[in-house]
Amino acid sequence: MDLSSVSVGQYDFIAGAFSFGFAVMAAATLFLWFARSQVAPAYKMAITISGLVTAIAGYHYLQIMLSWEAAFSVVNGNIETTGYAFNQAYRYVDWLLTVPLLLIELILVMRLARSETVSKSVTLGGAAALMIILGYPGEVAEGGATRFLFWVLSMIPFVYIVYQLVVGLKGSISKQPENVRGLINGAATLVVVSWLFYPIVFLFPLIGLTGGAAITAVEVGYTIADIVAKAVFGILILMIAMRKSEAEGNATA
Repeated sequence: MDLSSVSVGQYDFIAGAFSFGFAVMAAATLFLWFARSQVAPAYKMAITISGLVTAIAGYHYLQIMLSWEAAFSVVNGNIETTGYAFNQAYRYVDWLLTVPLLLIELILVMRLARSETVSKSVTLGGAAALMIILGYPGEVAEGGATRFLFWVLSMIPFVYIVYQLVVGLKGSISKQPENVRGLINGAATLVVVSWLFYPIVFLFPLIGLTGGAAITAVEVGYTIADIVAKAVFGILILMIAMRKSEAEGNATA
């Protein structure tokens, strides 16, 4: 990543995106944890994990924001790199923790049989972790060929997860209460659609974008995808839990 090609405008735009990402994650965390009292005990864990996901993301966005600011010095309208490297590892540590948890919160809110819950959590969570681990070497690689190679490798578990969400959970979703089937289908679709942002953004440096434009597209693109995949998804999980609690007649105040 050649930080010297970033303009003042691009620096400010990316910094603003990071700040917005942090604010959204922090607000979503508080909202989700305060809303736990509105769902039945069986669904509190799913909401707790939803808030944990946004809390982890909020912490890492704060670190990303601080690392970005430390990498540049703006004096009299001119921007220079300081010699401190912008730490891209924060994103991947965040994803390694939060991406498996995103899938687990969806499984928990469906309230499947214990054996099915454990099985799907392990297989989908493991595939998600593998996807992130395989993506990191390509993200930090200097050469386009290496970046593309690890993109292909990380897409293998990605395709498996998408298949499980679209096809593998279909039978389990059909057994859900009628008033939440649409929302659960929507949550699974949101995961697929929002996650498609990541492999597309990952390829930006390979499809003609270079320098500061590529850095801006990647960092802002990842931030938008994170907000949708974590904060928006968490609110959707909360809506499912509240509807199921009402349908079962045991929501707690």
